[in-house]
Amino acid sequence: MAANITNRADAEAIIREQVVSSIFQDAPKNSVFMGMARKLPNMTSNQTRIRVLDFLPTAYWVDGDTGMKQTTRQAWDNVYLNAGELAVIVPIPDAVLSDAEFDIFGEITPRVMEAIGQKVDAAVIFGDNRPREWQADLVTLARQAGNNVSPTAGKDYYDLILGENGVFAKVEEDGYGVSGAIAPMNFKAKLRGLRDTTGQPIFKSNMQDVARYTLDGAPITFPENGGFYPEIAQLVVGDFSQAVYSIRQDVTVKILDQGVIQDPATKEIVYNLAQQDMTALRIVFRMGWALPNPATRMNEDRTGCAFAYLEPGTPLVTQKVTFTVTDGKESSPTVYEGVRINVDGAILVTGDNGKAEFNLREGTYTAKITKKGYIPVTETFTVAKAAVTKDITLVERA
Repeated sequence: MAANITNRADAEAIIREQVVSSIFQDAPKNSVFMGMARKLPNMTSNQTRIRVLDFLPTAYWVDGDTGMKQTTRQAWDNVYLNAGELAVIVPIPDAVLSDAEFDIFGEITPRVMEAIGQKVDAAVIFGDNRPREWQADLVTLARQAGNNVSPTAGKDYYDLILGENGVFAKVEEDGYGVSGAIAPMNFKAKLRGLRDTTGQPIFKSNMQDVARYTLDGAPITFPENGGFYPEIAQLVVGDFSQAVYSIRQDVTVKILDQGVIQDPATKEIVYNLAQQDMTALRIVFRMGWALPNPATRMNEDRTGCAFAYLEPGTPLVTQKVTFTVTDGKESSPTVYEGVRINVDGAILVTGDNGKAEFNLREGTYTAKITKKGYIPVTETFTVAKAAVTKDITLVERA
């Protein structure tokens, strides 16, 4: 893996005589997800536990004056926030620092913050390079809940977004209200192009007014930090109050002038800061996030999702992952219905054939298979270029 350095050529524009008194550049962009999701108190350890409602109590009508009153139960489950770490080291020769007429560290730091925001959005929303200890991304969670909408022929964007089977309806069917939406910048043109039956623009009444981009009252954010992947989704909507995050270590900046920098792959020493008269800027950030998905009256088995997305014209390739849960007997095995399978936060329940089917992109996943009265099973599996089948055996507790 090649090591990168801010050398004299990179800083040439700020070493030479300046024509203006400031550097012309775009303003850094922050994380969209962190601006829309609910922030919890900072984490005090590497892992934080959230208790969520897992099983709802049931009330019963009493049969007559002397009817017997029935009992019910309520249960809770644990959802964990695990801290993932983002970090970078920027080495700069001391000679470059001395010759620069501007504060190089002051110019680099905001851009590194922007890079952190981009990485957070890409990992949380789309799963790009997500830390292994994090749960699945929002798009994957929505896909397993069936909350994906394909742009089929004969339907315009009004139907795809706000229609009976649109992305808003998918979220509402699971008992949530859409509080916000995220889309790429070119999605604005799709909205402006919507027309009613008379050919009049729906979204923008005239060309002079500034468009306020909202859908059914929910504001739309168009990320400018490069963290939105239109090849995976055209539009992501959901109840962002259901998504939570917590910071384990706020952004810390440390200036180093001693020590060595090694190549992560070969472990060879690339730079010796003291010997080569160099200074390095080290930036570290740690956070965790989760979509707890508690049981609600409209989502009692927790197989729903508070998010939905509109697929691009060519949907991203996924592979079918089929779990079959039985008692493991070689002859005439008994299949188990109602077994909960949790794949990195996406929950499905087996049907009367003992099967549950996920649609997953390439990657490595962890499944937790549970059923009341049986010993839980944990399986780690990898999805590549073909469908995956997993035969699971459950054993009754003694």
